[in-house]
Amino acid sequence: QVQLVESGGGLVQAGGSLRLSCAASARPFSSSVMGWFRQAPGKEREFVGAISWGGGSSYYRDSVKGRFTISRDNAKNTVYLQMNSLKPEDTAVYYCAARTRLSGWLPSGSHEYDFWGQGTQVTVSS
Repeated sequence: QVQLVESGGGLVQAGGSLRLSCAASARPFSSSVMGWFRQAPGKEREFVGAISWGGGSSYYRDSVKGRFTISRDNAKNTVYLQMNSLKPEDTAVYYCAARTRLSGWLPSGSHEYDFWGQGTQVTVSS
């Protein structure tokens, strides 16, 4: 069982920035995918973006392209979500997730991930 722990959430004004971190309890497999999701109250959990652990390729939902960047530090078993130009509609609980033993694509469905962090609240004021 892989444990994931998110940190870095908080309250920011619109236009501000935050960097979220997700630390894994064990070194991910080179074939693993690390994803970020978010969920606002009463709404479905939605895909934010993902990165392949081995190759570092990434993919994002349209609404965050150009504003959010996912990166990873292999030595620290940690993935980051850098969020710039934040908007009130970005307000949500943000979760990191991991999918192991997957190659060739970056899944965007929550059901496609095996392990989840506890979530960290991001609130963007207008």
